Amino acid sequence: MTVVWINGAFGAGKTTTARELIELIPNSTLFDPEVIGGALAHLLPPKHLAEVGDFQDLPIWRRLVIDTAAAMLAELGGTLVVPMTLLRQEYRDEIFGGLAARRIAVRHVLLAPAETILRERIARREVPPDLPDGEIRVRQWSYDHIEPYRAALGSWLTSDAHPVDTSALTAYQAAVRIAEAVGSGEAAVCDIVQTPEPTAETVAAGVLLFDEQDRVLLVDPTYKAGWEFPGGVVEPGEAPARAGVREVAEETGIRLDDVPKLLVVDWEAPAPPAFGGLRLLFDGGRLDSAEAARLLLPGPELRDWRFVTEEEAADLLPAVRYERLRWALRARERGTVLYLEAGIPVGRHRPE
Repeated sequence: MTVVWINGAFGAGKTTTARELIELIPNSTLFDPEVIGGALAHLLPPKHLAEVGDFQDLPIWRRLVIDTAAAMLAELGGTLVVPMTLLRQEYRDEIFGGLAARRIAVRHVLLAPAETILRERIARREVPPDLPDGEIRVRQWSYDHIEPYRAALGSWLTSDAHPVDTSALTAYQAAVRIAEAVGSGEAAVCDIVQTPEPTAETVAAGVLLFDEQDRVLLVDPTYKAGWEFPGGVVEPGEAPARAGVREVAEETGIRLDDVPKLLVVDWEAPAPPAFGGLRLLFDGGRLDSAEAARLLLPGPELRDWRFVTEEEAADLLPAVRYERLRWALRARERGTVLYLEAGIPVGRHRPE
């Protein structure tokens, strides 16, 4: 099962090209995620929708795009052609990572006309006589997003997607180029970690690593949203501490010689669609400057990493994850182990 994701600026001709492309790729189907955004306008309270400027900022939209694409491929098989602008790398990682977790390969293609051509195409868009204001707003929306598109081009987009310069191409000609690139493998499958989604409660092991200033290492994984500790899900038959050591080596290149010391055991209750489970945090010790310098640059598994203070971590981590870190640091200071539920210590020996 494969997704061909057609990216590009608003007004670049993605949907028109996608319609041509499904005629060129055998057993292919069009899936436009705009449909999900339109449905959410009827499903969510207006107050909730008003809190975001773009439906892509809604976690439910990103989740439904993944789930709908997977369901369509399970039903129809073949190839799904998806025309949708993605300018935020974290959203791209979340969606493509979610598809990869379902063993769905993604080929990422970028329609990249020259900016002058793009502006001309936006200006030439016809305004339906029965909805002039709506079309004008769409046109202005396209103009307003040229700068974010330019910023994405300068940071991550061109190194991630297969570009097709459509400045002098019709939609059909662009579709032919894409079909050829997909067929030849020139538009390669995205290099993103395939982390299978859990189907039940899991045990996950994280490892805290510190620099010489006692700042803690956080990583920003490509395969899920949000900052995290180095670590991951414990495999069947694997000891949790050993799983943490394995994940640290895979993600950062740092190989720990000793089994790390347990700091906290946190029970994360199921919150659909997540299954929850046990979350363990271990103390991986302090890295000297030479060891810290050997940290791998971000690759398929990591978008970024950094050493942060406890206060800085509060701005990066989700609330429950931050509480888990906070109590792990207290346990480290006191030389003890704490049991938490949803990031809150419980039991006879909980700290005051």
